[in-house]
Amino acid sequence: MARTTEQRISIDGKKLRLSNLDRVLYPATGTTKRDVIDYYRRIAPVMLPHCRDRPVTRKRWPGGVGEDGGGEVFFQKNIGQGAPDWVERRSIQHSDHVNEYPLANDVATLAWFGQMAALEIHVPQWRFGEGDEHLPPDRIVFDLDPGEGVGLRECVEVARLVRGLLRDMGLDPVPVTSGSKGIHLYAGLDGTQSSEQVSGVAKELARALEADHPDDVISSMRRSARAGKVFIDWSQNNASKTTIAPYSLRGRRHPHVAAPRTWRELASPQLRQLDLRDVLARVKRRGDPMAGLEDARGDGTASDGVMGRGGPVDRDADPPPRDRLTVYRTKRDASRTPEPVPDRHGRGGDGPPSFVIQRHQARRLHFDFRLEHEGVLVSWALPKGVPTDPKRNHLAVPTEDHPLEYGEFEGEIPKGEYGAGVVEIWDAGTYELEKWEDGEVIATLTGREDGGLGGRRKYALFRTGDDPQKPQWMIHRMQLDDESGGEGGATTREPASAKRAPSRRSRAAPARYRPMLAVRGEADALERLDQNEWAFEMKWDGMRAIVTVDDKVTVHSRNARDVTVSFPELDGVVDAVDTESCVLDGEIVAFGGNGAPDFGRLQRRMHVTNPREAARLRNEVPVSLVVFDVLEINGSPSVELPYANRRELLDEVVHDVDGLVLVPPAFDGDVEAAVDSSSRFGLEGIMAKRLESPYRPGRRSSDWRKVAHVQTAEVVVIGWRPSSADPSGLASLLLAVPTADGLRYAGRVGTGFSASQRREIRRSLERLARKTPPADGVPGADARDARWATPKLVAEVRYRERTADGRLRHAAWRGWRPDKSPPDVNPEV
Repeated sequence: MARTTEQRISIDGKKLRLSNLDRVLYPATGTTKRDVIDYYRRIAPVMLPHCRDRPVTRKRWPGGVGEDGGGEVFFQKNIGQGAPDWVERRSIQHSDHVNEYPLANDVATLAWFGQMAALEIHVPQWRFGEGDEHLPPDRIVFDLDPGEGVGLRECVEVARLVRGLLRDMGLDPVPVTSGSKGIHLYAGLDGTQSSEQVSGVAKELARALEADHPDDVISSMRRSARAGKVFIDWSQNNASKTTIAPYSLRGRRHPHVAAPRTWRELASPQLRQLDLRDVLARVKRRGDPMAGLEDARGDGTASDGVMGRGGPVDRDADPPPRDRLTVYRTKRDASRTPEPVPDRHGRGGDGPPSFVIQRHQARRLHFDFRLEHEGVLVSWALPKGVPTDPKRNHLAVPTEDHPLEYGEFEGEIPKGEYGAGVVEIWDAGTYELEKWEDGEVIATLTGREDGGLGGRRKYALFRTGDDPQKPQWMIHRMQLDDESGGEGGATTREPASAKRAPSRRSRAAPARYRPMLAVRGEADALERLDQNEWAFEMKWDGMRAIVTVDDKVTVHSRNARDVTVSFPELDGVVDAVDTESCVLDGEIVAFGGNGAPDFGRLQRRMHVTNPREAARLRNEVPVSLVVFDVLEINGSPSVELPYANRRELLDEVVHDVDGLVLVPPAFDGDVEAAVDSSSRFGLEGIMAKRLESPYRPGRRSSDWRKVAHVQTAEVVVIGWRPSSADPSGLASLLLAVPTADGLRYAGRVGTGFSASQRREIRRSLERLARKTPPADGVPGADARDARWATPKLVAEVRYRERTADGRLRHAAWRGWRPDKSPPDVNPEV
């Protein structure tokens, strides 16, 4: 056992209590907490400039990293209780809460991080300005990660390729051996572009390198395709993402460091990752190779016509015209592709602006939507095709500007070139512009007589949410004044991509996890909870699901039944995930006309096992996935982490996709706000979850408590009573719940059915007919004319109260629960 030591020190007048200094944090090398704190104090002069005014996210190993490089780790954004009052901090408004982040602006704060065993320090590519203002990013970063069978030498080769492209753009990158397996490349920017623009260019450069070097480079997030290649991770330029800070330690088996290097060092055949002692000695001899990174800020050379459509700040009275095709040309070789590759972009004609929609059969079929604007074709990729229904928006992914000549291009892009595949013009013509602003475009398109649009159509493209740094756009089909509504009329032809059949799977994938379950809580008991120890979520009226995202999307119900075929649209969950693989816990819901979940509508989807029927119903009754927990990321379980940490991870790896995926807010310590929101949106109730609780797969725990506005119960249907008014229907259903001694009668339900539902339910129960009652305690009056059924089917009902003997009073039918079986029913919840 480590000897407990404690001392108080003062660093630049800031007092800090240090404890357990002899605790070994890296067992493989015997590196102690004292060594870690000493490292951060000594490295501070070169590390702080790269962290200053950036929000810090920490990864903490209070018990050390473990002999094999593992160990319990905590991912912490919020500054937390007990932080010294002299630690600088700023706030960030997330979608559902505000986090207060520490800033690594002084030596004392780095020492405090060491005291908290915060070995890894992660920061974004932007800084705070005045107050909580977010400044534009001042650097761009690429993370080169070797796949299986690839090492540091291959990363160096790819780093040189990235360096060549960046230098063509006026950027001079600095390499950093990451302290893990790969290399990071940083280049300074002048701060005139948004995170969206920087991230977009980084993505396009990564894709261009992949197209030019398909055997060596990959830009896809799917880990399964990375063997033998170097993965270029461009996504860390997103405003919500972070990268290990230069000179930060890593939580690996050895105390390696994310160490800035020179390009000459990268050429050495002895290149390796450096540990804290190597780095301290190296900095003492050579200084900081990244010291000049900020020199690019303010000179305008880092973004001249390259870093997005906003362009550089005009510093001259008559600045030269910006070439908007620079990114387009960096990805194409005119000698190898039939696509037009002009020297500069044109100016456009005098008539109405043109549009073109191209069907692009590349690795995946998609449609390219292009509008002439300021001498180029401003472009979006539509993975799901052109929307035909005003009620259903489609994802639109901004891509690089294309030359006007591309409006007439059809042909085959050769294999190995960027965008390899067949391009066909689906429709083309002119458009009338109604609005073109940052984040919103509205235009009425007039296509060809034989074109895919089927005539004159109006569309709006818009950035989702109010955050200008979010890169996600949607396209919406708008109604014209002379259109009658509906889904666009008989002349509108749906793109092939919108008609794709659900994926087939040869066999059901096994369920890795069973969902954690809650106990029933009472509304007045919520007030007695310590609000600082609980978070409150909405209770969604749907079907519980465990969703696995890797090379495909697999959906399991609460009882581990594979229901993927029932919900083919959930294949699109992969577009909401910013990681290679993960396992999510959530609720499948069908929203009604009032915007609230409608369990009755969902009933039409829950029983479907025929792929053709499922494909038809996805348009009639679309479903959404409400995600509220993450159980595994990239093969590493997160179930042992506290709920608060899992929520932070969830926000990191999953984002909303309009109409399909929703990550709802959690109200930390604010039960009144949760109850108010739940009531206002017509939801079923709320869930209270203890912040420090782990996820307990397959177990019911008082760490999760559900409080419903309306009482509901799951029941086993054991029979029916015939109807005198309808010989084919029924008057009521007889219900039961399991007990230790077998089924116990729980009353009747006779309302909430339509006439057709009564007949359909009766036909189902007649197939399960039996002669004797399967439950005890059925009163003579209820049993007199009853028809009994084998207790195999579970249903859900609403009720006003329970009697002392467990009977449900004033019950109303809600629907079947095919995702559950009788043993799943708990009479207490």
